[in-house]
Amino acid sequence: MRTVVIHTGHPQQAERIAGWLGSEIVEYSDDAFAEAFSKYEGIVAITATGIVVRRISSLLQGKWVDPAVIVVTPDMKFCVPLLGGHHGGNEIARRLACHGLTPVISTATDALGKDSVEEIASRHGLEVVNKASTVEVNKAFLHGDVPVYRIDGPAVVIASSGVSVLSSKGEYVVGIGCNRGTTAAEIKEAVRDALACSDISGDDVLAYTSTVKKADEAGLLAAVREIGGRLFLVDDETINSQPVEAPSKAELIGLVGVAEPSALALAKRKEIVMKRRAYGNVTIAIAR
Repeated sequence: MRTVVIHTGHPQQAERIAGWLGSEIVEYSDDAFAEAFSKYEGIVAITATGIVVRRISSLLQGKWVDPAVIVVTPDMKFCVPLLGGHHGGNEIARRLACHGLTPVISTATDALGKDSVEEIASRHGLEVVNKASTVEVNKAFLHGDVPVYRIDGPAVVIASSGVSVLSSKGEYVVGIGCNRGTTAAEIKEAVRDALACSDISGDDVLAYTSTVKKADEAGLLAAVREIGGRLFLVDDETINSQPVEAPSKAELIGLVGVAEPSALALAKRKEIVMKRRAYGNVTIAIAR
């Protein structure tokens, strides 16, 4: 995890923390946090909490994108994960605790000694695919044990909103729409062409996704299996809640679209990399 220490006139404290964490050091300036947000996964700030809050408030995009931010008091007594506790902040605080600082952790699962979806994913080097599920599942962790199942593929998993799906890491989500009865060969060709045109390797794909209405589409299931990918099917409500620019022909089946909204539903940054593009009977969109 790439981290930086930002300090307001506390160079000795910054050097100590940077040595413990293997971090870079930046002296505070008006632009320090804005620059750090785009370059680092973790920010340790040796300054007043109020300064940090004011500087980062306009930079926040979402918990799955923002870096972890940890405030350290200038007397080196306390470290407070202010942002991204489940995304590296608590772990940094625990590392600082080994050097005598007292961590002030407020995420409910950690504060109560419970596990969380994000912690499990981090331990195993995995990514949470359906990120919205973590709210419900982490709440369940607070009230008892939550079972964890491992499913070795090839397989297709249709999970409800109360089930968090973990998968090997990747940056991109490929949304696939297809006409009924489309062959696996045609779908594979469309996917490979779309990835090549976008200069994206198959190893960088987190998930392939489509509508749950395609759960029985043999060609789609076979295509993703043969590609060696992971297919996740998205429910109607989630698809229709995505901010697509314009509805597609999927209106005929009650959806605002298939390829773009299903890709957006699982994407971390909610950014369309390739707008929906038709390849014969197949429509592909890519998000990250």
